[in-house]
Amino acid sequence: GAGIAHGGPSVLVGSGMLKIVMGLAFSPLLGLTFGFVIMLAIYWVFRHFSPAMVTTIFSKLQILTAAAMAFSHGSNDAQKTMGIITLALVVSKASSLDTVEVPLWVILLSASVMAMGTYFGGSRVIRTLGVRIITMRPVHGFAAESAAAAVIEFATRSGIPVSTTHVITSTILGMGSTRRLSAVRWGVAKGIVYAWVLTFPICGVLGAALYVAVDAVTKG
Repeated sequence: GAGIAHGGPSVLVGSGMLKIVMGLAFSPLLGLTFGFVIMLAIYWVFRHFSPAMVTTIFSKLQILTAAAMAFSHGSNDAQKTMGIITLALVVSKASSLDTVEVPLWVILLSASVMAMGTYFGGSRVIRTLGVRIITMRPVHGFAAESAAAAVIEFATRSGIPVSTTHVITSTILGMGSTRRLSAVRWGVAKGIVYAWVLTFPICGVLGAALYVAVDAVTKG
């Protein structure tokens, strides 16, 4: 939004926009598929285990997948923040475009702010994903987290920015669908999809409006 407000649509880089669109379009589909397949595989491997034994096993294993999910989340989302700050440094001539290197303070600041945001402001999102979409046990959390971590890490290694919330939500839906379709609260999922769709135009308009306002103040 801010870029278009500044120089029009011609300022957009086609290859970069293609990566973004691909990430937004395909990462939820991959998450849905991975969540479904991993949960089916777990059902088959542990089909002779008692529910209590499965819960005991995956209550420990889920610690690993939660850590993997947190790592992949930071590896993708934090880079977006670092990229914007580094771009601002380049534009302000505090850094050279020929030798672009993300300063250590930018890395530490981005990581700290992400951790603080999750700790202080993430409780409602956590409740929605962990409780309101489907009733989950440790085995379900393991399947959803491992699927999401795999998709996000693949996107990160490919240089594709994705929405980690979109991915983990889709893996939860895929995992939940293996039980029965009615086990998933699709009304809650529909509300999340509406939020996804509205996020992009609203952020674009806000970015353009803020650019126009700041530009008017600095030139005035």
